[in-house]
Amino acid sequence: MNKYLLWALRIVPAVILFQTLFFKFSGAEESVYIFTRLGAEPYGRIGSGVFELIAALLLLYPRTTLLGAILGLGVMSGAIVSHLTVLGIDVLGDHGELFALAVTTAVCCAALIVILRAGIPGLLKFKI
Repeated sequence: MNKYLLWALRIVPAVILFQTLFFKFSGAEESVYIFTRLGAEPYGRIGSGVFELIAALLLLYPRTTLLGAILGLGVMSGAIVSHLTVLGIDVLGDHGELFALAVTTAVCCAALIVILRAGIPGLLKFKI
């Protein structure tokens, strides 16, 4: 596997996840609107921000990339389903930018999971 491709697949979703944290944690109008529509304001907004922060950090550390990709794909799956069922693709006139960022992050995380799938059994082993 090309190491540059692997790093790109780590960095792209991590940057997207980090970038959206400011809006979630600062209570930006768009974030408050989204989570109000979902009936999850403010706890869903802050909670999803925490999970996105953890996923972004895990993605960047090679030993935890697989775990970060799984968490990132899970969080982005929720975002994508929310867009398709409640919010719509265009949120407050963003022309689908948030939806595109969620799909991009999900695709990168899914690709990492496929590439690193040999490590999945290791995630299921607990050492005490």
